[in-house]
Parts: sequence; C-alpha cells; structure tokens
Amino acid sequence: MSIPLTETNPSAAHGFWYDRRVFVTGPTGLLGPWLIKRLVDGGANVTVLVRDIPPRSHLYTCGYLPHVAQVFGDLLDRDLLERVLNEHEIDTVFHLGAQAIVGIANRNPLSTLESNIRGSWNLLESARRNPHVQRVLVASSDKAYGNQDQLPYTEDTPLVGRYPYDVSKSCVDLITQSYWHTYRLPVGIVRCGNFFGGGDLNFNRLVPGTIRSVIRGQRPVIRSDGKSIRDYFYVEDGAAAYLLLAEKLASERDLIGQAFNFSNEVQITALEMVQSVLARMNSRLEPDVRNQATNEIPHQYLSARKARERLGWRPLCDLDEGLGRTIAWYAEYFDRQDMVHARAA
Repeated sequence: MSIPLTETNPSAAHGFWYDRRVFVTGPTGLLGPWLIKRLVDGGANVTVLVRDIPPRSHLYTCGYLPHVAQVFGDLLDRDLLERVLNEHEIDTVFHLGAQAIVGIANRNPLSTLESNIRGSWNLLESARRNPHVQRVLVASSDKAYGNQDQLPYTEDTPLVGRYPYDVSKSCVDLITQSYWHTYRLPVGIVRCGNFFGGGDLNFNRLVPGTIRSVIRGQRPVIRSDGKSIRDYFYVEDGAAAYLLLAEKLASERDLIGQAFNFSNEVQITALEMVQSVLARMNSRLEPDVRNQATNEIPHQYLSARKARERLGWRPLCDLDEGLGRTIAWYAEYFDRQDMVHARAA
C-alpha cells in the first residue's frame, strides 16, 4: 500500500506549519522539546507520544505542554500508533523516539534493539497504512555509519554499525529506506552528530555532565581516554534542520526517500570539548580522565555538503555560540533547582 504524494497547501500568510497536524515521538528527549517549541510557534497542532513522565524533562518545564496533545503509550504498541495517526489525522510525523544512551545499549542491548528497531518499523508500518500521512522524518545518526577508515561520512558511506546502539541506528535507517523504495512511503532521514544543548538531563553525557560538575565545584569526568573525536551539533540547529527538511520534502519531491547529514563539520576530541566548557565557565578544574569507555567509535565526523547544496541549509550558530547558550540554560536551570530546594527546606 503506497501513500499518495498529495499536498494541501496552508494559507501562505500563516506559513507552512499553520494548522498542520504533527505527531512527535520522543518528546521528552533532548531534541523533542526544541522541535515542539518551533512547531507550536508556527501554529501546528502537535500530538506527542509519551512513554514515561520525567518531571524535570524540558518538555514539562518549557511552558509548551499546554499547547500539545499527549498520548501515553509505547512505540512497541502498533495498534496505538495506528489509532493516533488515524484519529488525529496526522499529516507529518517526526520520529525521534529511541533509547539513545550508548552505555545503556551496551548493558541491555535487547531493550535498545526492541525500542529502536521494532518501534521504528511499527511506526513506519502504521504510517504506510494511513492515507493522511504526507511525510515521515526519521532520526538516524552518525552512529549508523559505524567505524570507517575514510572520513568525513557522506550520505553514500555504507551503514555498518557494529555495537548495539550503532547497529540499531543502521537498521532503522535501512528499514526506513526500504519503506520508500518498496512502498513509496514519503520519508526523510536525518543523520546528525552528538547533540548538545539546554534540556539534556542525562548528566552522564559529556557536555551537561561537565557543566554540572563545574557548577558543583567537582572535577568533570571523561569516561573515555579523552581522545575520541566527535561531531557536536547544537540542539536548536537540529530542530531547525528537521523542520527545513520536512518543508523541502513537500515542495521538492525528488528529495523524498533521501538521507541528509547535518553538522558544523568540526572535529573535536572529548578532552577539547571539556576544556572549552571549562574555559567558558572560567573554571580551573582539571578533568578526571577515566579511560573506562568500551564499544565506542574512536573517530567520527560528518560532511554536510549535501544539505548545504540541496537544501540551502546553514547552521544557526557555531560551536562556541552553542556552548554559550547551553551554559546559560544550565545556569538558570540549577538556580531554579536551588530555589526549589531552599523552599522545601
């Protein structure tokens, strides 16, 4: 069953997202709230799928929750997904939902593989069976490329993930491509590097963990040897990139079914990233380099040439400005937490 590639154009005066019915999975993660804020500001009718309710999640503190419809459930429940897409007459799907922590994937691969792979094919199959869905944006990752000798990754680089999280992303990416080639489901695949930015409460991640350590006067921990090279990407840039690609899929049909890398195209080691945070926060703390990380790719970075040339995409800010915004967000966040604790005492 193929999805017809028709489009109902909203009033140009209101913009692309005005009154458009949008479904977002993974709304309590790092990227989800920033994407939702942009959608709501654009006038979209947003429905989100919530599995767990972390009370400190950015989704629940950013002030946008009253403007979205919440559906409680799991990506593993395909009947639920079909009901949501049908009853809410969803036009655009942003599939961000995943177990995204590499360490958790290493400790418990089955839950990661179930959530990421089976959850994704459940959503894709539900979208395939629904005539309202006009486009599905799927979150892949630079991890989908696996460990490569030739860098930077381009969209033509083979997907050869080796470790549990990387394999889950390779599989999701390939399954999404198969739904386009086999059923003509109108998909777009987004591959980004390591997101950072305000709202990330997984403090075992490098950037938020370092900021919290500095605020608490503790040495920041680097789980690896500090030499692993990553492609860090500011979360608001990520949200803007997803929306841009969705809009382009509506107007340029030759882009449907393709994957796009989004990146600042800057290579930086874990140690350099920590040192950048320390410098911006005027801290003299020394990093605690523990060299305990396993099953991680030593060197990754993306080419965003295709996105620049085909989509006219440019990042909103460079790495340094993104870090400044991120540090400011956490300073305010921990100030609020201190006030809450003071009142409770």
